[in-house]
Amino acid sequence: MLTQIETMERAAQLALSDKEVIQYLAGNESAPTSDLIEFNNSFYTNLAQIEINNPTILHLRLYSASEYTYEIWPIFFQEKRVQDQPWYKLARMLGDLEGWYVQQQDLSRPSDRTRVPELDPPKISLLREIQLPKGHHAGIVQVDMLLSNFAPRTYGTLQEDESQMLLLDAGGGYIPSSPQDKKYTAPLQQWLKENQVQAKNPSYQVEHQSVDNYTTDENMSSIRYTDQGNAYLATSTRIDRLGAQLVHIVSLEKVLQDTKRARNGIVLLNIGFILLVSLITYLANTIILKNLRRLTAAMKKVRRGELHHGVKVDGGGEIGELAYHFNRMTLTINELIAQAVSKQALMKEAELRTLYSQIDAHFLYNTLENIKMLAEIEDQRHISDALTSLGGMMRYNFKWSGEYVKLSEEIRHIHNYIDVMNIRFEEPVQLHIDIPALLLELEILKMSLQPLVENAFKHAWNEDEYIERCLMIQVVAEPDRVITVTVQDNGSGMSQAQLEALQQWIHMPDEPHHSHMSNSYPAHASEEQQSRKGGIGLRNVQRRLALFYGEDYGLHITSTLGEGTIVTLRFPKVLLTGGE
Repeated sequence: MLTQIETMERAAQLALSDKEVIQYLAGNESAPTSDLIEFNNSFYTNLAQIEINNPTILHLRLYSASEYTYEIWPIFFQEKRVQDQPWYKLARMLGDLEGWYVQQQDLSRPSDRTRVPELDPPKISLLREIQLPKGHHAGIVQVDMLLSNFAPRTYGTLQEDESQMLLLDAGGGYIPSSPQDKKYTAPLQQWLKENQVQAKNPSYQVEHQSVDNYTTDENMSSIRYTDQGNAYLATSTRIDRLGAQLVHIVSLEKVLQDTKRARNGIVLLNIGFILLVSLITYLANTIILKNLRRLTAAMKKVRRGELHHGVKVDGGGEIGELAYHFNRMTLTINELIAQAVSKQALMKEAELRTLYSQIDAHFLYNTLENIKMLAEIEDQRHISDALTSLGGMMRYNFKWSGEYVKLSEEIRHIHNYIDVMNIRFEEPVQLHIDIPALLLELEILKMSLQPLVENAFKHAWNEDEYIERCLMIQVVAEPDRVITVTVQDNGSGMSQAQLEALQQWIHMPDEPHHSHMSNSYPAHASEEQQSRKGGIGLRNVQRRLALFYGEDYGLHITSTLGEGTIVTLRFPKVLLTGGE
């Protein structure tokens, strides 16, 4: 209702805010035909648009007190047409105020353009007086709205069962609705008509025969009464902008019955809810305790040294989170144990290999020394130097006192290896070393560079090629305390497919069948098999680096077909003695 009031007030304000419209209503002389046509095509159209934009507004009427104003139906009328209307005197006394009136007559379609109106459904009208200049009456603005649109809960089809809404006008008079449910309004209808001041006089006594008793609060906002044994409650709300009251009458019989049913339903619902909560609590406790028992049993197994893959816990919550972290912990422990076992296995394998190689080591050394002396007697200096290098290699391999050696010792071993391998080639391999002196004291895994150089001798050059064979070893210290060693050859390189297969083979996780992989492949072996055949030494180096330094360190290979191969080895910077 308040929204509809604002809609009607806004429509009236829009009409009064148009100066051309006000001048037309207050004109003191007849307007030319051309001005009338222009006014009808522009300003009148704007007023008609107000009704179009607000479909709940029934009529917008402007009444002129000037006899020179032409009527333009259905908006502009002569004021004399409505002088006998009951609201006319009210409108003439409004001044700057606004007035509200409920009526049942309208001037929308008079049959003979006289003052005989045609009846309309009940409606409410907003009245505003037009004064131009101020204090001089020039006309009246009337905005109509059907009561069914103004208050649909009262006069429309939205009435609820077992209830009725009534509207009291400014004088306390009852405004009937249609259709009317007599069983609600009959006991109070006479009382509402006769007692216009009841809301302002709490001491007023109801004396109608059909009202058995009543109760009111101090503000007279509610009345409870009985009629023919049925209890009713009437609540009143003031609408100050209309100066009216809205009364809502409700049958208490249905309310009491609904309340009783609701009470019984609530009691049953509470009983069911308590049983359900009890059942859920029992099941939840059972699940939680079951999960706790599982977790406790798993912890006892870990304490006894029985490692497993984890415990399965149904559901989430704190127990589920605890089980998740416990599983992650056991997984980490398993991984650490596996790494330790693998590292220990590699060390044992190296020690066994060293012990095996040391069998009759003194016999081999003595034999090499004898052959070297014979070569020197025969003045075969080339053979003598090769035997010296071979003896240095054998002593370096047999002397396995630990996993770590100085970088200078590993480079010396590389020199000996190249001196021995150059016997095979008419064009010897030229070794270029680019290592800062401060880095020669670095700690490095023993036999980590020799497989890289050996791989270059096996696969970089063909024996029947007569080219200048070059091999470069460069060591660089990066800012983040990481050492980068690159071994670069100028050999034939490899294709992109071979490089990808080799990289995949080197970094492939350990599986049972990998440890027993054969080194011999048929002639029609795939590129991946050939890369494995040539990359076993590289794979071993990668595994040792990952085990001793971590997964962030290891090998990386780049190669271009026909241009050579670069093998990059990364490990953390560690000094044994001296250094920076």
